[in-house]
Amino acid sequence: MSAVEARLSALGISLPAPVAPVANYVPFVRTGNLIHISGQVSLDANGGIKGTVGTEVDMDTAVAAARLCGINLLAQMKMATGGDLDKVVRVVKLGGFVQAGPEFFAIPQVVNGCSDLMVAAFGDAGRHARSAVGVYRLPLNFSVEVDAVVEVS
Repeated sequence: MSAVEARLSALGISLPAPVAPVANYVPFVRTGNLIHISGQVSLDANGGIKGTVGTEVDMDTAVAAARLCGINLLAQMKMATGGDLDKVVRVVKLGGFVQAGPEFFAIPQVVNGCSDLMVAAFGDAGRHARSAVGVYRLPLNFSVEVDAVVEVS
């Protein structure tokens, strides 16, 4: 078990099998020492968190949705590194998208659910640049989607 997975286990997190793409794209692309991970939605074994944040989904649930995105990103990272998350040198950037209602503006606080998980998993190497954007709709009505760029050894 990698040191990263040991930290995740201490948080009560076990990584799911990586989610397969739902359209014409691949889950990640490696170029040099960078891995670009396609957007991961707020999906879990129970179907995930869906709906518009601020109308159908409350703040705490939205933060949990972003955390789910982070768990799914970690699952893709594990696959991309041949099963060894300790090969992740740095989480370079996250791009967070929140399906937000017309009066919901706390987009950055929602995406913190994913950002906080990256720091918990990787320590200082999990600190990253980030975008956090409110959008009208996300695929399949998921509440949150996050993509990532990570540096690997």
